[in-house]
Amino acid sequence: MVLRYGAIEKEIFLSSSIPVNFDVERYFNHHKMMNRIRAFEETAATANNDGLVLGAIHLSIGQEAIASGVCQNLEKDDFLLSTHRGHGHTLAKGADPQTMMLELLGRKGGICQGKGGSMHIADFSVGMLGANGVVSANINIAAGAGHAIKLKGGNNISCCIFGDGAINRGPFLEGLNWAGVFELPVLFVCEKNGFASTTVTEAMTSGEGGKQRAQSLGIPAEEVDGNDIVEVDECVRQNIKEIRSGGGPRFILCNTYRLHGHTASDPALYREQEDVDEAWKNDPISKCRDLLKNAGVLDEDLKGHQTDALSEMQAIYNRAKQAPWPELQLAYEDVQDSGDPREEAF
Repeated sequence: MVLRYGAIEKEIFLSSSIPVNFDVERYFNHHKMMNRIRAFEETAATANNDGLVLGAIHLSIGQEAIASGVCQNLEKDDFLLSTHRGHGHTLAKGADPQTMMLELLGRKGGICQGKGGSMHIADFSVGMLGANGVVSANINIAAGAGHAIKLKGGNNISCCIFGDGAINRGPFLEGLNWAGVFELPVLFVCEKNGFASTTVTEAMTSGEGGKQRAQSLGIPAEEVDGNDIVEVDECVRQNIKEIRSGGGPRFILCNTYRLHGHTASDPALYREQEDVDEAWKNDPISKCRDLLKNAGVLDEDLKGHQTDALSEMQAIYNRAKQAPWPELQLAYEDVQDSGDPREEAF
């Protein structure tokens, strides 16, 4: 990778507004990934407006720093459990956006053969064990994956990303409690975007929230600005290091904002437009771009990330629109019948 810095060299001088030991290349790559996530989501919204998406899609526009900051710190053999708002997580974990778009459109070659759609994307080849349409259900699965890792003696970890609406459901207590009791290698990440579907989270949450609930179970917990890629990246990196060294589960609360409605078709009339306009001023991609510009990276290179990402995703969408439907016989594959109970299973 080649980074250009106008009239300065990377080793010479960084603006005083840049964090100490700021790794320009690292955040240049984060900026590129965040733009790819944003472009995928915008293209998915177009597909939805064109009437080509089968089922609901939930956009993560405004939350890209969490997806990139978390998932690009994971290894390929680390496990990831995501939510109904999981396109960004899946892409950042290494899944192919072409097969993802095919899946959204229910076409042949989709990442789940067109059977799962947006809310059930999974790609075991990169450790992505699945998005989940049931709020908080992925938490217990992540704990189970972490327990499997511990039983097998592996050095990989399990990572679970969920929204703030999940902290008020039973699996949150069950999953965190289990991980704490058995000191499992699990990273729990809460994307606190302010809403549980169409309800303001604070209106339905008693007490101080997810971080304090995790701490009450004995799990070390931290809170970061989820729109600041540096904060997210550094916090996740350190917590993963501690988990791999046998430190047990960790919890990170990432404060962010859902810039679009609950689904791509939701006009979000339950919130004030002034709040949305103010939130756009805290756009994670713009914040990262400003940091890199202050570090001397050329604006044309940063703008190139946006244009390249949009071109990539438009080409992906064009191919997906032309793709055939899956063969009918596929409907009978991967379907469990009454089962074949084995004596050794009991």
